[in-house]
Amino acid sequence: MSKADESIMSTVVPVAQATGITKRYGSTVALRAAHITVEPGQTHALVGRNGAGKSTLVSVLTGLQAPDEGEIAFGGAPAPRLADRDAWRRQVVCVYQKSTIIAQLTVAENLFLNRHARSRGLIAWRTLRRQAADLLAAWSVDVTADTVAAELSVEQRQFVEIARALSFGARFVILDEPTAQLDGAAISRLFERIRELQQQGVTFLFISHHLEEIYEICDTVTVFRDAQHILTAPVAELPRADLVAAMTGEAASAERGVHPRSIEQSAEEAGGKPALSVSGLSGPSAGIGGDTGYDDVSLTVRAGEIVGLAGAASSGRTEVAETVVGLRAAGSGEVLIAGRRVRPGSVPAALAAGVGFVPQDRHHQGYVPGMSVADNGTLTVPDRLGRSGFLSHRRRDTLAATQIENLAVKTSGPDQPVSGLSGGNQQKVVMARALANDPRLLVLINPTAGVDVRSKEFLLDKVEQTAAAGTGVLIASDELDDLRVCDRVLVMFAGRIVAEMERGWHDHALVAAMEGMEADV
Repeated sequence: MSKADESIMSTVVPVAQATGITKRYGSTVALRAAHITVEPGQTHALVGRNGAGKSTLVSVLTGLQAPDEGEIAFGGAPAPRLADRDAWRRQVVCVYQKSTIIAQLTVAENLFLNRHARSRGLIAWRTLRRQAADLLAAWSVDVTADTVAAELSVEQRQFVEIARALSFGARFVILDEPTAQLDGAAISRLFERIRELQQQGVTFLFISHHLEEIYEICDTVTVFRDAQHILTAPVAELPRADLVAAMTGEAASAERGVHPRSIEQSAEEAGGKPALSVSGLSGPSAGIGGDTGYDDVSLTVRAGEIVGLAGAASSGRTEVAETVVGLRAAGSGEVLIAGRRVRPGSVPAALAAGVGFVPQDRHHQGYVPGMSVADNGTLTVPDRLGRSGFLSHRRRDTLAATQIENLAVKTSGPDQPVSGLSGGNQQKVVMARALANDPRLLVLINPTAGVDVRSKEFLLDKVEQTAAAGTGVLIASDELDDLRVCDRVLVMFAGRIVAEMERGWHDHALVAAMEGMEADV
């Protein structure tokens, strides 16, 4: 870089700057003298393990709470007063992982919620719809203003939220885990829109646990660990091993250790019967919420084997996995668990047959937020906690203590509500519940979505340990790291299995098959 370039760079005013930020909650220090500087026109990544301080920094950057120490500035000027919410919205907005779109309202009503155009005290609906249409057109959001939000895909809801955020006048947008519920094609479209918006003068702070996304879309990365700033560097100049080391505080290992297991021995001990046998499974598309049909799906998972079911969100992989565990009923076909035919569409029947399940969305399907770690972890085994409908708290807590130890759940104790745990620890509780009944078959859908790097490695190691003990495992996911632990991967496209790949597959071949290209490679 020339001296002239350095001089220009030194005069650039940051879009947002946090310096010396300290935030305490009682004796817990959530941020310790942390800092970040976001330059205009960039997509700046903020990464770190759960508990690193990312969420606390976002709450401070968006004015939801004041720091105990430190300063926030936008465009070189001090941040607004905390009570002036409109002034904050003109500076910065956050699109959260959990959608804030109200499903029962139209797109127009969501875009201008509490800001409706009025005439003589009444909402001017024609003006509102026109304003919404203009806003959607200005930011190239391809939905209509009159569409009810419940009919939108996850991807479309995100674009509506981004448009709403920009409507306040802010040109600094924080994206919190924006790809957690998107498939590969939707992620590509999101990244394309981010690049287009950058060219229109929008700056992004991008928070993600998926490091490959950081290298694809971001210009600069900041790492937090243990409530402190660790480093900020251009993405292109930071090797991936160094990024992982900064996040974990340890040198990144070249490979995760695979626990030794003999699939043949596990199958023999199971009486020669597969853990899962699916034949001729077909189910119609529900046509609501993006559900997809599947047709003539047959697969087998042997005891001690880990089988991946890969594919985009519209491939049918999730629907097949949910059919296996009884959340859905197929129109035709058969599901056998350890040789036992399971009643279609019955979760109790699947549990009784020996199925453990980690669902796709832990927030809505995986746990009860207000219930304790102990109660959530033992939901599937009430018969082990007492008789005649009476539960023994002593038995519950003994079992929960074992789960907490085995899955390294960071909690103040078995009575702590799950809502108070980090995302990675919440997912560990969901895994603990799935393993509580010593399953013959463990079914997981996107098991590491939205968790930090260390928790991801721990959960996948636990999957391998479970298989080593003789349990068959089915992983339905489009996350390559999830699929790397599999002995073989079945690829679904448009509701059918189109390819099978043994361990050692190449990324490009698997991704191509998932996208419906060169499925025979």
